[in-house]
Amino acid sequence: MYQALHFFALIPFPDIDPVAFAIGPLAVHWYGLAYVAGILLGWLYARRLVSNGALWKNNQSPITHAHLDDFLVWVAAGVVIGGRLGYILFYDLGAVIESPIRAIEIWNGGMSFHGGFIGATLAIILFARRNAIPVWSMLDIIAAVVPIGLFFGRIANFVNGELWGRLSSMPWAIVFPTGGPFARHPSQLYEAGLEGILLLLVLAVMIYGFKALKTPGLVSSTFVFGYGLCRIFVEFFREPDKQLGYLLGTDWLTMGMILSTPMLLIGIAAIMRARLAARHPSLPEVEGSA
Repeated sequence: MYQALHFFALIPFPDIDPVAFAIGPLAVHWYGLAYVAGILLGWLYARRLVSNGALWKNNQSPITHAHLDDFLVWVAAGVVIGGRLGYILFYDLGAVIESPIRAIEIWNGGMSFHGGFIGATLAIILFARRNAIPVWSMLDIIAAVVPIGLFFGRIANFVNGELWGRLSSMPWAIVFPTGGPFARHPSQLYEAGLEGILLLLVLAVMIYGFKALKTPGLVSSTFVFGYGLCRIFVEFFREPDKQLGYLLGTDWLTMGMILSTPMLLIGIAAIMRARLAARHPSLPEVEGSA
């Protein structure tokens, strides 16, 4: 029976309380701290990047520290609103139609990365145009720091014992409290390693080693392609959302794969656009307008 005995308790789930600490009736969860850590460290890294004129075209960043400070509110709103709306539309629309109050119950399903990505992208474009910043450069600086937030977010998913992987007999498989008595892939850690650490390092090498920020759009388009590739790979190990299941056959095609595939195509097209613009400087760039 699919070697069922191999799936029993290989590594027990670490006993981690989802609540980091409490102040009276106020409970502070690790998930909330992960958001704070991701935004704070991303903001600090972004400030360092814009301070280094040698990394930018014409040796001058078009983005200032004040811009980054002001943008924090914009990106937070874009991620939260887009992430929640994305989860509803992509994963939970039927349940929300049946019970509209579920739309604001963020503990039922939570957020969607793809929705948050769309919301953040819209916030970046609107903010850049409002502040007369080249849109591609604004996209680049945010893309460079997003993997930091992804890393902390996936670690928080692991701590919460959610979004676990498929059944596994690997030595590092873990029995999650909400995943039944069987060991599963710790897919949250796979994503933290790929979407977080690996993608952050790849973009950092591009920025510091190859001065990729001098080619507007190259960093952001590489991020889009890289995330799509990493997410599709991890989807082969991640358990699909129970309300959707597999969309083709018994163990093939998930919503995450479908939503990530356009990112590959968009990323490739944007990389080609960035390289073409670099070879032909006379082509107009996408500029913001006041």
